[in-house]
Amino acid sequence: MIASLSRVRCVTASRHLDAGRLRSLLLAPVGPYASLDVVARTGSTNADLRAAVAAGQPDRTVLLAEEQTAGSGRRGRDWASPPGQGIYLSVLLRPAEVPMAALGSLAIVAGLALTDVTAELGVDAVLKWPNDVLAGPGRAKCAGVLAETVPSDEQAVVLGIGLNVLPMREPVRPGPGGLPATSLAEQGARITDRTDVAALLLAALHERELPWRRARGDLAAAGLLDDYRARCATLGQQVRLEVAGGRARLATVVDVDPSGALVVDDEGGRRRSVYAADVIHLRAVSE
Repeated sequence: MIASLSRVRCVTASRHLDAGRLRSLLLAPVGPYASLDVVARTGSTNADLRAAVAAGQPDRTVLLAEEQTAGSGRRGRDWASPPGQGIYLSVLLRPAEVPMAALGSLAIVAGLALTDVTAELGVDAVLKWPNDVLAGPGRAKCAGVLAETVPSDEQAVVLGIGLNVLPMREPVRPGPGGLPATSLAEQGARITDRTDVAALLLAALHERELPWRRARGDLAAAGLLDDYRARCATLGQQVRLEVAGGRARLATVVDVDPSGALVVDDEGGRRRSVYAADVIHLRAVSE
């Protein structure tokens, strides 16, 4: 397990996120983050940090919310964010050394951090390209990632993560392909205190993001690509690719490349790279 996660220790569970404890564990000079705030309620932590880019907020600024009223995922979909049930956080990163074209691989980095945490908590989970964490024997959706580049004089990207920690009180609409929702608690996590889980997640994110940044966004050079391949359930699957404004098509997934793109063989046998699409798992090729 990642070494720095051992610094996080479970304490008495609380209904609310403990901002003071998170700061004591994660803010410089003890930790890697420059700023960390917890708000009771907001529309979207990603939207708040997009606005903070123009205000000059520094690299590695973190915002968590107890509740989001307009949380969103890819392609503008809603992300259910009821109060006190999950981790809804965004991190403002300014990776000046990473070329703009390589920023798309940051979602891969976040996915690895999430599965580092699920493994630490004893939850069986895999990754579904590009940004979902599927947990339990039924492979229900437990977490999602949304990375957004922000126009700025200094390169900036806002990384949003939604992680279901406790069971949802209200039904959640299934995601693309009919994926149901689940939570860490429903999958037997050994820790469900949200402050502990948030601390684990932010520590794991730093451990994964640092080599990514040093490698200028190249997942292979950062030593992350093999880990992702090992955890990605999309590899070897026959899938339906749904591209915004385009026609859905079937393909077989053969790899993920160092930029984070999905490498597929289409129905005509042509090999191509896919950088953005909804991916619906149909069946494993080996079945």
